[in-house]
Amino acid sequence: MYLKVTVPQSSTGLLYENGAFARLLEPGRYELGKRFFDDVDRTVTLVDVRERSLTIKGQEILTADKAAIRISLLVYFRVTDCKAALHNVTSYEERIYEDVQLGARRFLASRVLADILSDRNEISDAVKADVKASASGYGVEILRADVKDLVFPGNLREIMNQVLEVERRSEAKLIEARREAEVSKIKADAEASASRAKLELQRDQVRSAAESERERAQLALETELLEAKALADNPQLMKLRELATLAEMARAGGKFVMGLSGSSLTNVLGERPE
Repeated sequence: MYLKVTVPQSSTGLLYENGAFARLLEPGRYELGKRFFDDVDRTVTLVDVRERSLTIKGQEILTADKAAIRISLLVYFRVTDCKAALHNVTSYEERIYEDVQLGARRFLASRVLADILSDRNEISDAVKADVKASASGYGVEILRADVKDLVFPGNLREIMNQVLEVERRSEAKLIEARREAEVSKIKADAEASASRAKLELQRDQVRSAAESERERAQLALETELLEAKALADNPQLMKLRELATLAEMARAGGKFVMGLSGSSLTNVLGERPE
């Protein structure tokens, strides 16, 4: 039988002739068979090869410590082997549903409730690992399995809400403690910076004072050296300095006799020489 068929880009076609699989058809347009005197019965089945999702709804499961929970999972998959997906199982989507359901039951039945609550991602990873091998047998790749809903009995839900409230309060206290610690650190850093600036200023002042004192001493020494050189080069300057000194002594009330020897000076002052 002559057959015209178009395989869309998102699919792969499986060609059957007289009920037997003939070959795969990649995306494109096909004209199959002869126009005249062709009695071969041809059919084409399309398989979507895009990534798809499947929801596993509300499964009632008992944990290892006999707590009843209800879980819903969202499974993402794609067909990688169209021939296996159609020939190895009756319906690969129903088989995915069953495998994920059983995988979730096996995992949760081996865990206590506290472990389940502590890490929901562990459920997803465990179910994906459990189903991956079996799914590959019928041409399906499990990309990921996420926990969509996790429902607990009423009394357990109330306990969980109390636990969450305690966790929120603890987290708020922790945030407040961190904020206070940061404020204290900023304040301490500011005080330390101010102390360092003050010490730097004091050190600069001491250094400046020392520099000034050294410059004054250097200037005084240079002045004395110049005066000493001037006196050595000009003896008259020494006489002038002596006269200036005597004049200063006289203004201060000092008494002195000029032009007398030592013995004469003694007689004038009323003292006898020994």
